[in-house]
Amino acid sequence: MATRTDHRRGPDWIGAELGVPARTVSRVLARRGQPRLCELDPMTGEVIRSSKQTATRYERSRPGELVHMDVKKLGRIPDGGGWRAHGRGGSRTSRDRATRIGYDYVHSLVDDHSRLAYSEVLPDEKGATCAAFLTRAAAYFAAHGIDRIERVMTDNAWAYKYSLRGVCASLGARQKFIKAHCPWQNGKVERLNRTLVTEWAYRQVFTSNTERAAALAPWLEHYNTRRRHSALGGMPPISRLTPT
Repeated sequence: MATRTDHRRGPDWIGAELGVPARTVSRVLARRGQPRLCELDPMTGEVIRSSKQTATRYERSRPGELVHMDVKKLGRIPDGGGWRAHGRGGSRTSRDRATRIGYDYVHSLVDDHSRLAYSEVLPDEKGATCAAFLTRAAAYFAAHGIDRIERVMTDNAWAYKYSLRGVCASLGARQKFIKAHCPWQNGKVERLNRTLVTEWAYRQVFTSNTERAAALAPWLEHYNTRRRHSALGGMPPISRLTPT
């Protein structure tokens, strides 16, 4: 129970940590009246209403057949730390409402089959920035055994609709767009966004924006090579890729 409360993990993760079957963990959690993770706020652990979920789950049959791309906006951290470090009303920015900290934009690409992920913290989400990110992400994927990207799925943001054509053409990839107002169709990268927030951006207190940004690459290495993924039978994404 303490592991579930402290880490907000599911039966697969808890079972592997404790050396017991996941079904046993599920039965214990149900017997103790614990709600499912999808019913909890990922940050506070409080029970909330479940968000819209797609009725049909799918997975592409090979790496690179489909990749998902998205951007997550995060408030920047002032030097010395923000409210998470000093408490509500305790930081300098809380006292000076005229101070504008701004936002970081976390661009991410996820492979549908293997769940291999690549992310960067960038200053905006303009078309040129998105296109340059996709080029670097494709190079990262190629270095990890995904040498061909066939389809790139995004939402209908202007930057994606009109600025990725050249990069997709150079990759030999076709663009796919989700239906308007249906973000769950791009669910794998949306799920990565939530994991990024809970396990990287807000898991610990950072005292500067630079410190948080520097922690992203090590976390991604952990995510891709060691972190257990329930959709992959408790294995990390790298387990589904051919070594290069």
